Amino acid sequence: MARPAIAEPQVTIVVVPRECFGYTQKALESIYANSDIPFELVYVDAGSPAKARRYLEAEARKRNFHLIRADYYLSPNRARNLGLSQVRTKYVVFIDNDVVVARNWLKPLLDCAEETGAAIVGPLTCQGEPVHEVVHCAGGESGIVEEIKSGKIRRRIIEKIYRQGERVANVGQQLQRQESGLAEFHCMLVRTQTFDAVGPLDEGLLNTKEHVDFCIAVIQMGGRVYFEPASVVTYLAQPPRSWGDIAFYMLRWSDAWELASLYRLRDKWNLTEDDYFKNRYKNLGWRRKQSIIKPLSRMLTFGRNSKRVEEILAATDKVINRYLTARYAWRHATIHKSPPRQVTISISEEA
Repeated sequence: MARPAIAEPQVTIVVVPRECFGYTQKALESIYANSDIPFELVYVDAGSPAKARRYLEAEARKRNFHLIRADYYLSPNRARNLGLSQVRTKYVVFIDNDVVVARNWLKPLLDCAEETGAAIVGPLTCQGEPVHEVVHCAGGESGIVEEIKSGKIRRRIIEKIYRQGERVANVGQQLQRQESGLAEFHCMLVRTQTFDAVGPLDEGLLNTKEHVDFCIAVIQMGGRVYFEPASVVTYLAQPPRSWGDIAFYMLRWSDAWELASLYRLRDKWNLTEDDYFKNRYKNLGWRRKQSIIKPLSRMLTFGRNSKRVEEILAATDKVINRYLTARYAWRHATIHKSPPRQVTISISEEA
């Protein structure tokens, strides 16, 4: 009796580093354990520590996925574009390296795109552990709004995320597939031909609002965004715990990268430099403050939360952060200018 033909994959999963490497194994294993349809996989490994690098090399040989290796850190959109350059399927799923997926998560995304014609489909994205219990994003809104204030036209960006912080157990029955204005890059399915219309992801956005920018561009080109709650994933946001994670985290959320991203967003969409931008400029480095400075201050003061110690650590952080970003810019001045390289297994850092 002849064996049934195995369907060709319609989707390629592109995994990229988000801010740390500590969940590399857990996240990848969840994809292989819980995916319910055939898929291709491209893994962009950029600057990971030796343990994660060796694990990914072994898994690539074992599971026969496409591993792209860069010996330096990459911004998320740069990594996504590298992965995208290897995609030959009808759909691509971008997913971060700290995301675990629930059982049978992939097919609902594909079904939604096929049945609705959506250009982008986002799952029910949860946050933290225990997994799949607290909502991070259940769709939302994005766009550019023009308004007249004091006789002048002002343009501001909209980003609204639905149901954030609510418990899945309390809202799960209320969630249904629906057209949305927003999906996040924690996990996002995209119809590959969409990039023929909008071009590659904007690498000028180094660390913030990449998803908003992409959703606005797609919607303006006539594409539709859908939210599909039958697919559930969770991103495991945790403070960096090793030096390798801290170094990447500090660059990923550096003042320089955030400032460059905000300037790019402002200029690209001709936005008014309003209170939103002024507050963002004022609070540069807030992620580092929450994830590194405050925990370190509590540890050094035995839980007393000294404001003076926090101020000293914050000043030190600014100096280190400027050094790290300047060093990265000096060593890799051409990374964001050169086109994605066609690679099979690895990219080696050029001297």
